[in-house]
This record gives sequence, structure tokens and C-alpha cells, in this order.
Amino acid sequence: MPLIQVKQLTGRTDEQKRALVRELTDAYVRVMGNKPESVWVTIDELPAENWATGGTLLSDR
Repeated sequence: MPLIQVKQLTGRTDEQKRALVRELTDAYVRVMGNKPESVWVTIDELPAENWATGGTLLSDR
């Protein structure tokens, strides 16, 4: 059971998330040869105040 984890900022639509899951699954199946139903994908969404880069919260940018 391969597991692909995505961490991203909140704000994407369900349609965008469906497309992402489909594309990630298709790519894994194409490269690794697994069956699509064996590929798991999780999407963790966090608000900008919980992400930082370069010592600055994204919500402060």
C-alpha cells in the first residue's frame, strides 16, 4: 500500500483536490506498476499562520 502525502495551504477547491489525487495516483501507477486502488493519497491542509519559510509566517507576508 503506497501512501502519498501532500501538505499544502488551505484554500483549494474540492475539484482541484480531486484532480491532484487523480494525477498523483496515475503517475504512481504508470511508474511503479501498482493498481490504482492500492495507492493511498492524503491531503493535509493548514492555515498560513501554521506555515513559515525563512523565519517568517506565511500569514505575515
